[in-house]
Amino acid sequence: MPTTPTAVDQKARVQDFWEEQPCGAEHTANAEGTPEFFAEVERTRDELDPYIHRFADFEGARGKRLLEIGVGLGTDFIRFVRAGAIATGVDLTEHAVQLVRRRLALEGLEADVRTADAESLPFDDSSFDRVYSWGVLHHTPNTRKAIAEAIRVLAPGGQACVMLYARHSWVAYGLWVKHGPLAGRPLRSLGDVLASHMESDGTKGYTKRELRDLFADLSELRIDKVRTTYDEQIAPGPIARMTGDALGWNLVIRGRRA
Repeated sequence: MPTTPTAVDQKARVQDFWEEQPCGAEHTANAEGTPEFFAEVERTRDELDPYIHRFADFEGARGKRLLEIGVGLGTDFIRFVRAGAIATGVDLTEHAVQLVRRRLALEGLEADVRTADAESLPFDDSSFDRVYSWGVLHHTPNTRKAIAEAIRVLAPGGQACVMLYARHSWVAYGLWVKHGPLAGRPLRSLGDVLASHMESDGTKGYTKRELRDLFADLSELRIDKVRTTYDEQIAPGPIARMTGDALGWNLVIRGRRA
């Protein structure tokens, strides 16, 4: 995708959205940047996304050069640092970077955290043993380029773990019903609804087939669909359990750079 004024404008809107409220901040009323603020954010993340641990493998990152793309409030990032990773974190927003630096200081930890664009990472080829990004790259206008950048900075044999939203999920269907048929627009596509009403402007959802193409440069590629607590808020319990992970909101992609 070429860099056009439209793409530039969209990225600016994405940046403004997350500068205003870093992901997860909505889950606490504590004063921003306080120990209580970070503790509640972390506790709520564990309650809402308990499966992250088995995909992230925080302890397995000990001694490894790790990059997280899109640190947000740093809940996953700080767990990598606590586990002994040689960690670098980037975010499009200065707000998130300053909060994560504050969080590290409160715990007496050190790591490299800086502002950067996922579509143009400021690192040499093969700089990291692991690249991790949870729920971020579907927000940037050129997701394909961001994925290529994540793979570029990964060392041969290095591991990637990326979560992207699923287009066919209870969460997406719930948004479609609300902003499609119930809004008098029954012909709207899922993609259009997600781009207009899911978090920041232009958010995308994917299928497994699309992701196999986007991550084709990884070997040992595995894509897992995961039903989330957010799906269960849309679909009644028995229905959500019946469909299992098939209509889960999260797609977790894991693989190695050849």
